[in-house]
Amino acid sequence: MEKRLLIAGQWRPATGGGTFAVEDPATGRTLCEVADGTPADAMAALDAADGARAAWSAVPPRRRAAILRRAHDLLIERREEFALLITLEMGKSLAESRAEVDYGAQYLRWFGEEAVRIDGGWKVSEDGSARVLVMRQPVGPCLLITPWNAPLAMPARKIAPAVAAGCTMIVKPAPQAPLTTAALAEVLIEAGLPAGVLNIIPTLDAAGVTEPLLRDGRLRKLSFTGSTPVGRLLLAQAADTVLRTSMELGGNAPFVVFPDADLDAAVDGAMTAKLRNIGEACIAANRFHVHADVAEEFAAKLAARMGAVTLGPGTDPAAGLGPLIDGRGRGKVAELVDDAVAAGARVRTGGHVPAGPGYFYPPTVLTDVPAGARITREEIFGPVAAIQTFTTEAEALRAANDTEFGLVSYVYTRDLGRALRVSERLETGMVGLNRGYVSDAGAPFGGMKQSGTGREGGRTGIDEYLEQKYIAVDAPPEPDMDGPEGAAADGARGPAAGRPEGTR
Repeated sequence: MEKRLLIAGQWRPATGGGTFAVEDPATGRTLCEVADGTPADAMAALDAADGARAAWSAVPPRRRAAILRRAHDLLIERREEFALLITLEMGKSLAESRAEVDYGAQYLRWFGEEAVRIDGGWKVSEDGSARVLVMRQPVGPCLLITPWNAPLAMPARKIAPAVAAGCTMIVKPAPQAPLTTAALAEVLIEAGLPAGVLNIIPTLDAAGVTEPLLRDGRLRKLSFTGSTPVGRLLLAQAADTVLRTSMELGGNAPFVVFPDADLDAAVDGAMTAKLRNIGEACIAANRFHVHADVAEEFAAKLAARMGAVTLGPGTDPAAGLGPLIDGRGRGKVAELVDDAVAAGARVRTGGHVPAGPGYFYPPTVLTDVPAGARITREEIFGPVAAIQTFTTEAEALRAANDTEFGLVSYVYTRDLGRALRVSERLETGMVGLNRGYVSDAGAPFGGMKQSGTGREGGRTGIDEYLEQKYIAVDAPPEPDMDGPEGAAADGARGPAAGRPEGTR
């Protein structure tokens, strides 16, 4: 298990020898110490990325594709090893960690296949005087900032298209879970990734490390997954050098249940949308809007299901839900629940911090949640379902869209017309229609409004790492054209054919 920085193909300690502790959230105990990168280390990583830029961009697409495919195969071979590492540093169950390994590996395979499909264009200009050549080239060195809640899948979702496009990169993983990113880098190196293409800088000093990188003109792209407040700050900093940016920011996902929905299917979907990844996911359902006619039945069924889930370390096969990432994360969840209860919400199950080690919080269902409660406005990032009611479709849409966020929404209905109508009017980049999970390597993942810009995954995912270059090739027509139309055209052109009047 590598715990140092990766710079120019070498694993090395941080400048000054600083380290920080990585905790096991199930116990609160330290797993290990990891090198704490400094601004000097970040600039060394940029030197390496810039130095490798020209050679790497010239590597044939098929070779880049082969590296990603080999990395995919190695990752799948080591599924158990990676799953255990994810569980130890992030907390989710081994079953979910195995699923994350498979999911992250999909991005390596998908973008490996896309590498050989990077194309361009060729056409005759409108007046026939030129040929228009359009080519796509790697944008250049990238800074990729990844979160802790999916310590394999999120780095893979950014690294894979960068590799496929021919970009070099610096990855700054979240300090809560940097170990899996380092292990993924080891796999990519074993698969043949050249030195300097991928550099890893874990650090506790995020601002100190990223600021000089964002000011340096050699950096050409920033990709960030994290909170909207931090995203706003990074966008402001990126403006100084006009960086290309793709930002996957906060969410406040509505989960809308209409009266004609299959309630059992809706409860199944709610369990996935709420408890997957311990509720610590940007696509987790945050606000449950349930029609008044079925709200009590839905709440009772959901509370029974969530109340039966057992808490425990992710390594315990009998545990249904692992710990939250740290004390701060659990404290926020408890604070949001307490605020809602103080405002009049009713606890149907859960709602308290359990005794004992680790950062556990029980699956919780709240009903009668008032509109002004903080839990309806803020991203929960925990296993809490806050239920409100509505009576009309228009009311449901207003409530669902009443947020500055717009990442994903979930809709349950058996009415096809309503399904299409509501899906079109929801102000989110993704919709789960009668499905409690949305994320696929072959689909464009991203949001609207303050949930971010750009897309990851799908055919558009690689475009975030490519520049388009237009080349105008002078190609005047043959001077002797047969027929009266050709003669007239030649006469009309004159000696400066194809050029605006008054130019040379």
